[in-house]
Amino acid sequence: MRVGPLTIGGGAPVSVQGMAKTDTRDAAATAAQVREMVAAGAQMVRLAVPDAEAARALGAIRDRLRAEGVDVPLVADIHFDHKLALEALRQGIDKLRLNPGNIGGRDKVRAVVEAARERGVPIRIGVNAGSLEKDLLEAHGRTPRAMVESALRHARMLEDLDFRDIVISLKASDVPTMVAAYRLLADQVDYPLHLGVTEAGPGLAGTVKSAVGIGHLLALGIGDTIRVSITGDPVEEIRVGLEILYSLGLRRKTLEIVSCPTCGRIEIDLQRVVRQVQERLAGLEKPVKVAIMGCAVNGPGEAGDADVGLAGGRGVGMIYRRGRMVRKVSEDEMVEALVEEIRRL
Repeated sequence: MRVGPLTIGGGAPVSVQGMAKTDTRDAAATAAQVREMVAAGAQMVRLAVPDAEAARALGAIRDRLRAEGVDVPLVADIHFDHKLALEALRQGIDKLRLNPGNIGGRDKVRAVVEAARERGVPIRIGVNAGSLEKDLLEAHGRTPRAMVESALRHARMLEDLDFRDIVISLKASDVPTMVAAYRLLADQVDYPLHLGVTEAGPGLAGTVKSAVGIGHLLALGIGDTIRVSITGDPVEEIRVGLEILYSLGLRRKTLEIVSCPTCGRIEIDLQRVVRQVQERLAGLEKPVKVAIMGCAVNGPGEAGDADVGLAGGRGVGMIYRRGRMVRKVSEDEMVEALVEEIRRL
């Protein structure tokens, strides 16, 4: 499936989506925040569309981004009003996020579907555990089964109109509920799935919940796009999303540092070495794995398995390059020696 220049599903790499937290009606501020997210690694950005003014601003936001060479797919987040979806499509949006069951009757859904089909724009059905239909809540409660039935109900509305450029998400703030819902749905549909723990919370708590929920599903081979939902800076959401992909080997970061957590066996200032190596290599353009270890227990093994590694102890360190020990240096020379070996690669 194509979303602007981006391919999702069908074996394409998992992509990271963000959502702007600005007032969409402020085109300048929204475009600026989108640029920040793209610079951090976002491959798609969703924009809230609460009213007609916000819908009309989408074109201006796109124009501002393209004028600066930023061609990122934009997703319009629509609720209740099909006219907002039609205006978003006229403004050149790349994807719609809406639930056909809450934008009016069949004629209104048909109008949106025909306009989306004409422009090659896919539709994401976004089910949230907190806003399930009343009859499903009465029948099943706020459960994975109710979430899946809601998603399939909305999907059938689009399928009945011969529209199948569909993405589905099943988000909950409760991780076990979210995981169970996606696993249940993955056995029933072939549509691309967008993963997320909704309303994950602030800071550390939101990061952990997102990593556990999204990471669990990705490890099972479920999921095509992801969005981390943390209360705070959207750039941090992108960074967390990328780290989830890095940790599962679904993407390789430019600089991957494997470093020991330190303990009572440590005999060098490992935190200083790690910090300084990060600072010195911040602009690295090619992927490299660096191991920085502080004692003889795991140090030589980890250092030998990395592209470049340091096994430190008693104020000295052994420098490894691709499994071969190449130098022995003092603690004061460690940072310079590591950086020198990395740049030789």
